[in-house]
This record gives sequence, C-alpha cells and structure tokens, in this order.
Amino acid sequence: MLRLIGSLSFIWLLMATSTMAQTWPPVLDADGQPLRSGVEYYVLPAVTDVAGGLTLVNLNNGSICPLFVGQKPLAPVVSRGTSVIFTPRVADTVVRETRDFTVAFTGVTICAQSTAWRVGERNPETRRRYILAERDPIPSSNAWHFNIVKNDQGLYNFQWCPNRLIGVRPKPLCGDAGIVVENERRLLVLDGPAFPFIFRRA
Repeated sequence: MLRLIGSLSFIWLLMATSTMAQTWPPVLDADGQPLRSGVEYYVLPAVTDVAGGLTLVNLNNGSICPLFVGQKPLAPVVSRGTSVIFTPRVADTVVRETRDFTVAFTGVTICAQSTAWRVGERNPETRRRYILAERDPIPSSNAWHFNIVKNDQGLYNFQWCPNRLIGVRPKPLCGDAGIVVENERRLLVLDGPAFPFIFRRA
C-alpha cells in the first residue's frame, strides 16, 4: 500500500512538472539551457556594441549610497558587469517566463546594503521608477519580485508585474524595464521602452 502511494505521488509530481513546463516555459540562457535557481549569470545586452552587463552604480549626484541597478558603459574591452542569482518566488529549480522571482547581485558593496533588486519610488521629473538595491527582500512585499517576458523578436526583457497582483483592483502599474542615461550613468528603470537582455552563465 505504501509503495502504491509512493508511486502515485511520483506520477503526480511528474504530471505537475510537465504541466508547469507547458504553461510557463523556462527562460533560456545564451547556450539554450534553462535559467537555473541559485546559479550565477551575467545579464548582457541582447544587442552587441551597445553597452556592457548589468551591475550596481550610484547616481553620480554626489552620494555614493544607495546603489542602483545600472549598466556598464561601452568600452574597448566590454565588461560583463556583476553576476546575479535568481530565486523563483514559488519553489522551482528553473526560472520561468512571466513567473515571479527575486534577483540579487553576487558579492558585497561598499554601502553594506543588500544587493537584491527592488522597485523604487517614481521620479517626479522623469516619471520613471528606478530599480535599486537597498534592503533585504520582504517575502510579503511585491517590490522585490520581477519576471522575465519574451518580446515579439523572441528576446527577453525584465518586467515588474507580480503574479500576486493579477486581478487586484485598482490594477497596479506594471512596467517594462529599460535603460536611460542620467548624469553619465546607464540606469535600469521601469515605465519606458523595454531593453532586451541575454543571460550567460558565469
């Protein structure tokens, strides 16, 4: 009887995994492999000769902290930036399209702050929301949960539109993540044209 129950549980797990894969396909890295939870990746422009990889930057406004998610500038030797680690919100071994995850840069910063990405407040001048790294994720908060979507060209871009907010009224202000240049810094922000990325295993 116990053996039968164990077999049925295993079959159910296989069916659930198969259904998840069909409904939410895995995000693929530059080598065509699924993006895996807990593994380090560089986030690079999908279009070459534009800039380097994502990293942490300050706003170049006289303050060192807090740090924001930005992009290395184009250089003779293009930098891959700083690697990141993805953690799905719902327990899974891979990152799936449109499904929530937290993402954090590896390493430590001079600001002694978390390196997890978080949606910041809207800038009243630019009408865009910065993505910064400032505090450790709060599980009950949606501010730290992003997802990856595929555009019409088959390229990936980041989006903030947490799954738990679907059906919520009033509807939250979802936003695609793109790059803007402010004070000679390339910053990842919401509420502008989406910027496509690829993911290369570190």
